[in-house]
Amino acid sequence: MIALGSDHGGFDLKERIKKYLDSRQLPYRDYGCDSKESCDYPVFGQAAAQAVASGECDKGIVICTTGIGISIAANKVKGIRCALCADSLSAEMCRRHNDANMLAMGAGIVGGSLAERIVEVFLQTEFEGGRHARRVQLISNMEL
Repeated sequence: MIALGSDHGGFDLKERIKKYLDSRQLPYRDYGCDSKESCDYPVFGQAAAQAVASGECDKGIVICTTGIGISIAANKVKGIRCALCADSLSAEMCRRHNDANMLAMGAGIVGGSLAERIVEVFLQTEFEGGRHARRVQLISNMEL
């Protein structure tokens, strides 16, 4: 299950990603927002991140206009490693080396087709483990 969250600036791209996930029969849960009416990204970033951290969802995707604010909000939740990606190589490497469990994108930065490719790579790439597992554990040890 994939947790989705966005603010008003990311709403349209989130809706496109939902159609993309539907076309691949990938289950998701939408934690809001539900329209393009102005709202606060931390609320929806936190909701999606908590779903991932609790194990209710395996991975998460959050979207705001730049991806910056919502990624910061998601990363405040213990156990979350949310990577802001604007290209498919970053999406691959955040999974391969950092075991990122959430992806953030900026709807004002990334177009729809590229966003779909970023999501595809993020969801298909496995964590390498090995020396990277030690580094991810060091990051986890930093959490309060």
